[in-house]
Amino acid sequence: MENSLFNNAQKSRQNRYFSEDFKKNKVKELEKNLVSIGDISRTYEVSRTAIYKWVYKYSIMAKKNVKQIVEAKSDTKKIQILEERIKELERIVGQKQILLEFKDKMIEIAETTYGVDIKKKLGSKLSSGTNTTGKHTDTK
Repeated sequence: MENSLFNNAQKSRQNRYFSEDFKKNKVKELEKNLVSIGDISRTYEVSRTAIYKWVYKYSIMAKKNVKQIVEAKSDTKKIQILEERIKELERIVGQKQILLEFKDKMIEIAETTYGVDIKKKLGSKLSSGTNTTGKHTDTK
């Protein structure tokens, strides 16, 4: 009995016919990434091979010898999240740059106003921060 059900289902699929307009519309949807080949295959019970034939026959991109790269929706979402993160980081870097420029200007104004060299000259040696007199004060 199971074999007869399989044969009946197979016969009904063989007799189905899709119009040229239908095929062209599905290919356009594929090109616009509105659906995937798997979606069409499952929804309309069409083999993937048949869908690829439609694409080869009706695709504008295929006729121009352009390969279409289809990315998963999850990849698209990841790319959007990464692009948003990049924008946020660029905004933060911009704010930090403004703060640095502001501090440099404040130092410049303070140097001219008070006549003090706040910034070390490029060639000057930085102090270690400890003052040793050379005397040993260790008591044992």
